[in-house]
Amino acid sequence: MRAEGADLDGEARLVDAMLPRCSRVLDAGCGPGRVGGELARRGHHVVGVDADPELIEAARADHPQVDWRVADLAELDLPADAGPFDLIVCAGNVMTFLAPGSAPEVLRRFHAHLAPGGRAVVGFGTDRGYAPEDFAADARNAGLTLDQRFSSWELHPYPGDTGFLVAVLGRPAAG
Repeated sequence: MRAEGADLDGEARLVDAMLPRCSRVLDAGCGPGRVGGELARRGHHVVGVDADPELIEAARADHPQVDWRVADLAELDLPADAGPFDLIVCAGNVMTFLAPGSAPEVLRRFHAHLAPGGRAVVGFGTDRGYAPEDFAADARNAGLTLDQRFSSWELHPYPGDTGFLVAVLGRPAAG
């Protein structure tokens, strides 16, 4: 895909631009580690989690400098030395691949693993069974604020009917 001109680092570039160097980042639903590996290359401390052990093994092989862990996002309970995180990135339609009904709990777990004042950046296709308004309500119920919405990782405006949402969520400094 890269040889064909596809931008494979857009998610990591956006997240990197939001953070000072050496920030703590959780790559939630990391798959084979493309985003987390790039963020580590850019100087961040990354922990990547995915429920699929084979994908975690691929991530470890390609990006051995990153702390990769097998974990279910709906049961995420990382030890204190792993977080809290300055930012959680959840790319690749992860929210739409979760077990039915588990998205609200995943967002609560994101809140629990974010440092006060931290952010989560979540991207997914809105035509995959998780309506943007349901996502916004679930985020709010989890204690997160919906700070920004875009229709792409390149920050195109979100008119509400694009088929893709990149949401920037915040954890209030007092919450």
